[in-house]
Amino acid sequence: MEAVESVDMIKLEKEFLQRGYSFGIFEDPPGQQWLDFVHSVDELLVVLEGDLVVVIDGIHCYPEVGEEVFIPANSNHDVITGPNSGSRWAYGYRHQD
Repeated sequence: MEAVESVDMIKLEKEFLQRGYSFGIFEDPPGQQWLDFVHSVDELLVVLEGDLVVVIDGIHCYPEVGEEVFIPANSNHDVITGPNSGSRWAYGYRHQD
């Protein structure tokens, strides 16, 4: 995987935190599938490297590097890395007050 210069990680983390979200990074191998997840809080996901398919309540999204995906609370969702390259993506969960 090649690092993407266009995503400023410090700025991205600051934006997540200012918006009330946690911040973390996943690095997945080719073909990794996270299936049938449901969280009780909203989630944000930003692609940093590679190809991802995000399926939210049956709707397929194909986000580009740097693009944010909003996953509403209580939505069934999958995050699938393409078969030919790994992926790296930022995620965060909305803090509950």
